[in-house]
Amino acid sequence: MAERTAVGFEGRAQLIGDRLIVRLPDDASAALPSRGQVAVDGAANGRAFATVVEPDGMRGHWISIDVELRAALGVGDGDAVAFEIEPSGEWPEPELPDDFRAALADAPDLSDTWKSLTPMARWEWVRWIDATRNPQTRDRRVHVSISKLRAGKRRPCCFDLSACTDPELAKSGKLAGFR
Repeated sequence: MAERTAVGFEGRAQLIGDRLIVRLPDDASAALPSRGQVAVDGAANGRAFATVVEPDGMRGHWISIDVELRAALGVGDGDAVAFEIEPSGEWPEPELPDDFRAALADAPDLSDTWKSLTPMARWEWVRWIDATRNPQTRDRRVHVSISKLRAGKRRPCCFDLSACTDPELAKSGKLAGFR
């Protein structure tokens, strides 16, 4: 296994909608092993956390500062945050959206298939489903995911893993609104 190297950087928190994020500086992002999602262990202002760093669609990455970490750090829009992150071999389980969780529950024949996927592959399915604001497209993606999983597909196809796919933060596959 390749040696993992910690990456240190400082970034400014930015509030986009109700989400607080920090974009990684170019050199910190370039030090990560992928232009797509990367599971990391790290510390923000000395406070330990584990997360998945997201791609920004411009060959870089960003970190979401969740409500719990935000409260612990006492940071807000415009505040500087010092990070030390290291790629992790352990991917956390993705939070399944309610509609996809229900579809999987209605497909008990896929239980073993879903469990056999790597956590990284499960993140890709969730990302693909979540990557739209259109309710009809989302419903179709949930349905197609079940069909593809039944057909033995391990990952969604035709999906740019280096794009920013969070519909609250992305525009045309790129992190929007970042100053």
